[in-house]
Amino acid sequence: MSDLAPRRRIRAQAVADDPQAMGFVLDAPVHLGWGGRYDGTSDAPLPRALFAVAGVVAAEVSDATIWVTKSTDAGWAALKPAIAAAIRQVLDSTDAPLGAAEPTDPDSGLLLAVHDLLERQVNPSVAGHGGKITADRVEGGRVFLRMSGGCQGCAASAATLRQGVERMLRAALPQITEIVDVTDHASGASPFYARPAPGDKGQPSPLLIRPVPAGVIGWDDGQVLVDPDYLAPRLGLTREGLRAGWRDGSVVGVTEIGEGADAGKTRIVLRSVTRAWAAEVLPDGSAREIPPPPETGTAANRAQALADLVRAHLSALPPKDAPMTYGTLARALGLWAPGSVGRITRALEVTMREDAAANRPFIAARTISRAREGLPGPGFFNLATALARGPQPGESDTDFYARECTSLESALAPAKSRML
Repeated sequence: MSDLAPRRRIRAQAVADDPQAMGFVLDAPVHLGWGGRYDGTSDAPLPRALFAVAGVVAAEVSDATIWVTKSTDAGWAALKPAIAAAIRQVLDSTDAPLGAAEPTDPDSGLLLAVHDLLERQVNPSVAGHGGKITADRVEGGRVFLRMSGGCQGCAASAATLRQGVERMLRAALPQITEIVDVTDHASGASPFYARPAPGDKGQPSPLLIRPVPAGVIGWDDGQVLVDPDYLAPRLGLTREGLRAGWRDGSVVGVTEIGEGADAGKTRIVLRSVTRAWAAEVLPDGSAREIPPPPETGTAANRAQALADLVRAHLSALPPKDAPMTYGTLARALGLWAPGSVGRITRALEVTMREDAAANRPFIAARTISRAREGLPGPGFFNLATALARGPQPGESDTDFYARECTSLESALAPAKSRML
């Protein structure tokens, strides 16, 4: 058996309307809790390595994505492998690529590890339902989890926590002694303005509610303005991608004015195809980030209807036509507008949750990414793992996918025979 660590996966993502920019997407946050825009003057390991590559003129780190801007005379064909090699070298050699030291306290380290797993393997899937799961704190190995958004008060939330999330966390982090759900599920499905009862222990999670720096949110003739440099990475976009999203409608927003006990407050909610961001502006002008509310029931109904169409189409697909790419599936269902692939992806996630609950093979295995050499996108594997149905220890994504496809075709074969 080889002693070499597995090669770190890095996916290059082009940026619409900006041929000089490219995103390099990792499977985990670059440096948990750290990020920002960098220039050639930074002495942190990762920026220093990136700017050592000839042709790199700007870099920005946001969660698991490193956005790089090149000079106009440089070509991506040569730059992409050089940048990927620089990223791998830094991340394989240091735990502080952006120059910050990691905590030495065991509970603090465990909190960061839990937060990393939730953000990487759990929240990308539950976000499709407007929900989020976060770690409030760790005390003596006991992890306190809180559900918010669509997960709060959801009838399936307890099963989600115990059958999926807890199993995944314990398998990855055996030092966890206990997992405690501190969610106030009785307060309903819209907890964002709810007030805890006197003496209630369920206080807002510090990982969910963070202050927004002064100057980020402003007003112009009654219209709210958000600094695009601050907002874009939180919606998974570059500044140019954010501008394009406003133009084509793939980025939308709403402003709500508080009433009654919330008089004087304003809530701002902005959504891209893949992410949502919300902030609450207080009467004194200060602002804080809050969990985005779930989409309306009408939107949820539309998502379920699309998931049903996706399932019907993929189930009836002849074996010779499977698998198909996300784009091909979108067009087959008459979806051509910008953001259609994102809608298809979210619908496929709905089918995966349904299949996991019914102990069926994933019908979503009949779709693949054009850029992944015959495999589904990373979200398929992340959600499968979160549902405790992902690759087994030591099993590669490729082997797991082949096994899932075999199970799926066997399950579909009897149904097709009955229709003959």
